[in-house]
Amino acid sequence: MTATATALLATTLGLTATTASASGDPRAAAEAAAKTAAATATTTGSSPGKVLVIGLDGVVLDRLKAANAPNLQALMAEGLTARSTLYASPMAATSSGPGWSTIATGVWPDEHGVKDNTFTGKNYAAHPDFLTRAENANPALNTYAAADWEPLTSADAGGPVFSAKADKRLSLKGDRDGYESEDPKIATAASAELRDGNPDASFVYFGQIDGAGHSYGAASRQYLDAIGRVDTLVGQVLTAVKARPAYAQENWKILVTTDHGHTDAGGHGGSTIQERGTFVIAKGAGIPAGSVRDDVKLVDVAATALAQVGVPTTGLDGVPLDSPDDDPFDTLRPALQSRVDETGIPAGVKGFTHTPPAGWSVDNSRMGTGGVTEWAGWAFATDEFWTQAQRDQWRELNVRSRDVFAVADSDEWDDKTHTGTFDSTLITPKWAVTGGSTRTLDFETHYRHEAGQTAQVLVSYNGGAPTVVKTYTADAVARTESLPLQIPAGATDVRIRFRYSGTNNWYWTVDNVRLS
Repeated sequence: MTATATALLATTLGLTATTASASGDPRAAAEAAAKTAAATATTTGSSPGKVLVIGLDGVVLDRLKAANAPNLQALMAEGLTARSTLYASPMAATSSGPGWSTIATGVWPDEHGVKDNTFTGKNYAAHPDFLTRAENANPALNTYAAADWEPLTSADAGGPVFSAKADKRLSLKGDRDGYESEDPKIATAASAELRDGNPDASFVYFGQIDGAGHSYGAASRQYLDAIGRVDTLVGQVLTAVKARPAYAQENWKILVTTDHGHTDAGGHGGSTIQERGTFVIAKGAGIPAGSVRDDVKLVDVAATALAQVGVPTTGLDGVPLDSPDDDPFDTLRPALQSRVDETGIPAGVKGFTHTPPAGWSVDNSRMGTGGVTEWAGWAFATDEFWTQAQRDQWRELNVRSRDVFAVADSDEWDDKTHTGTFDSTLITPKWAVTGGSTRTLDFETHYRHEAGQTAQVLVSYNGGAPTVVKTYTADAVARTESLPLQIPAGATDVRIRFRYSGTNNWYWTVDNVRLS
């Protein structure tokens, strides 16, 4: 690509993303940028960038920070570190099959269908891995995958997660005791391919840290030693990338991620915050050095990889890392408090507030008095805080919310003496509209229903009486809601209300509310 063409592409991408983000939808900005990049790549016969995803099985981020791991820690210092949490049963177990399927496909288990390591119900035909998507969108792209957990790159044991569409796949057979010998073979082969070949999108996996977790526990010295050994292999791979003859002229993005966490004693699959813990480390153009984010999810790995090589991210749950995040709830993170009445949440976790963001309000005029302080009316909370209030009641399934979200939880509120019932309304700012037009109200929602509770979305125009546009009468688990609004003639503003009532019933969460 010529310097002129590169400058033109950058200008086009910047204008497209800016225009799309004005709608308030980061996915629109990401999609517009990816489509422009894909069109340019097709015209020039090359990708706009290159991406390497390094998968480390079963790594606890805090233990990585404590280990002798200079290469991984350098990536964190030079780029982004983003901690996040997984789902739990019944959506999926915190095990490798669902975890790597989520990373590879960019969608959650309720879409890709993998709930455990049997891979029963997998739906890769509808939701392929990011290397397959890249090949389908632009066969000229060069793709590569190497792993020693067989289901990732081999049809044995229920896979492959990464299909035969990839130009090259290396599959070695590791096991709990064998990854220490197989991981170096993966590193050597992948280094040769990355240095001497020309892969546009690559996935390289190392398994021995998970093996150490199972054998000795995440709190062990052996677990730290395994992280150190794998860090050396990661350094070998990164050195190979930098040794490419054309490296100085190339635009590389490096992503490092894990599929699940581990308990201190060893093991995963359950719903503890340790088992659900994951992370994304990323380095590349546009990623500030030493940055930390709380709104990144595992599904964003595939979206970021695809955007980097100019492939649209249509239909993914994930969004590229450089997509704008303008959810007002996330601005509340600095004001989050630690627990008051809850006992199951660690005292050091700051994760709730009753103070809404600017322009928003909460009407508690119908609320009873007393009850658990944290959930007395609509609150704003994080996944780490809310799900530890009470595990294994589907709170962990709220995967489409990011960072801080709004939650009304009559079940937890009822756990302390109170008078009256839970009845609280979350109210948006006034948003400008044009009479006679059609707008769409979009938001992420997670609702668990029980007889005796109500959940309603109401709309009012120009300060008029609110009217109901949606009533929930059944579970609406981890979904994106899109409600068409017919703006009446003469209307100049709209305000949305989310009213929830109940007592010792279940809950309702709302996030990323926007008019598109």
